Amino acid sequence: MKFHKFISTILHPIVLPTLGVFIYFLFVSQSFEKRLQLIVLGLVFTLTYLLPLLMLLLLKKFRFIKDFQVSTIKERRFPIIFMMLLLYFLGNSIIQIPTIRNLGILFFGTSLSLTCIYVLFSLKLKSSLHLVSMGNMIGFFLIMTNINSLSMLPIIILLILLSGILASSRMYLKAHTPIELLIGFSLGIICQFIVFISLQ
Repeated sequence: MKFHKFISTILHPIVLPTLGVFIYFLFVSQSFEKRLQLIVLGLVFTLTYLLPLLMLLLLKKFRFIKDFQVSTIKERRFPIIFMMLLLYFLGNSIIQIPTIRNLGILFFGTSLSLTCIYVLFSLKLKSSLHLVSMGNMIGFFLIMTNINSLSMLPIIILLILLSGILASSRMYLKAHTPIELLIGFSLGIICQFIVFISLQ
């Protein structure tokens, strides 16, 4: 049980955007000035980790959510709208910087996938936010491999393995059904490619 909770925590949806940007600077856009890399990383960490964490603390304090698992569709509605808008704003800001323009795809794609998850609420379907985040990372780095002619296969394989471990943990914790995990993962990958094609 502890292992599954640990995996769900370290690969939490609010952790992955910062991790994605870190991998991007490490392997894709090393030419971007180090000081500016740290500024972008700090901004992403603040907006996609600290701010959502603060929001969850406030929602719990005022009893809009029962716990930090945000397990029901009703509890998920506001946090998802909040993150959709935040990630869209981040993507729109980053895409203005020519040297790291492609990084905007990650945030636009994640915002789009969260929009799809929100729409699926009308069908009473609660897709996995953990797996949608992993799907976005995999989709993004597949695109970066194609754009930059880089060999990112080891990273992509590692992300796929982590996705499998994460999916198993989410099922073990009874947080999601296999179909909810599959839909979340697929949406993440597909939305990255939709955004990439639309920006060409």
